[in-house]
Amino acid sequence: MTAKAGQSANGAVVSCFRTAVVPAAGLGTRFLPATKTVPKELLPVVDTPGIELVAAEAADSGAERLVIVTSPGKDGVVAHFVEDLVLESTLAERGKFQLLEKVRKAPALLDVTSVVQDEPLGLGHAVAQAEGALDDDEDAIAVLLPDDLVLPCGVLDVMSRVRRKRGGTVLCAIDVPKDEVSAYGVFDVAPVPDAVNPNVLRVNGMVEKPALADAPSTYAAAGRYLLDRAIFDALRRIEPGTGGELQLTDAIALLIEEGHPVHVVVHRGSRHDLGNPGGYLRAAVDFALEREEYGPALREWLQHRLSADWDPQLTTYD
Repeated sequence: MTAKAGQSANGAVVSCFRTAVVPAAGLGTRFLPATKTVPKELLPVVDTPGIELVAAEAADSGAERLVIVTSPGKDGVVAHFVEDLVLESTLAERGKFQLLEKVRKAPALLDVTSVVQDEPLGLGHAVAQAEGALDDDEDAIAVLLPDDLVLPCGVLDVMSRVRRKRGGTVLCAIDVPKDEVSAYGVFDVAPVPDAVNPNVLRVNGMVEKPALADAPSTYAAAGRYLLDRAIFDALRRIEPGTGGELQLTDAIALLIEEGHPVHVVVHRGSRHDLGNPGGYLRAAVDFALEREEYGPALREWLQHRLSADWDPQLTTYD
């Protein structure tokens, strides 16, 4: 049987991108002193680094290649995706087959390469470094911010469908409480008259961290971008902002101004922010509660820990 355009033989939507870009050049200052030696992207959410979770999301949505944008000397992030044959052999010899399966997962996800961002000149500058890694026939890329875990996975599939139907660039948004809009980039959106999915909206613009009175909506950027290749030309034509940084939102705004179609998919699931300790802790607890080996005991402990009669002087830990 021949698959339809845009579908695999089993009927699943085929991704409209082959390359996923993950900007990982930051210093992780909010996690110091831990990030003196361990890249923030490798901090484990239970037992899996955040960047592996993001890479798995990209692979599940059809990516074949992962381009990690790093900073000079930050090689550990890429090394996580390289086979460690000595470790694998040791685990096999000791019969640790479940652990062996875990350590083999990251290298098998997709092809991983890296590019270096020599200076921290903004997200737009980081994305621009990936252009040289693309094949000539690639007309779109996905960008996944490793600080953002968007759950459940699958929003990139929806974004691919929107791009196939409407072209251009597709972004992801979450609907945030009004008292939180000042912490985000917020979309100015309009309905799409012929949209079957009410969560697909046209983007007129974007306001970075507005006061509530100035916010055009409560739809905030959620760290997932499906960018037309035209973004690289736009990045070359925008002016640097504060600190000489090139902002991705400025390049997207230029595309909108020039008539390039830009849409947003509002994700109605959850999002964890791994970029700060509070969000990271919530993600770890959330993931652990879903794990059979940790969840029941953790849930029981949390209920006890949060109860009114909890007394740390009388508590023992196994």
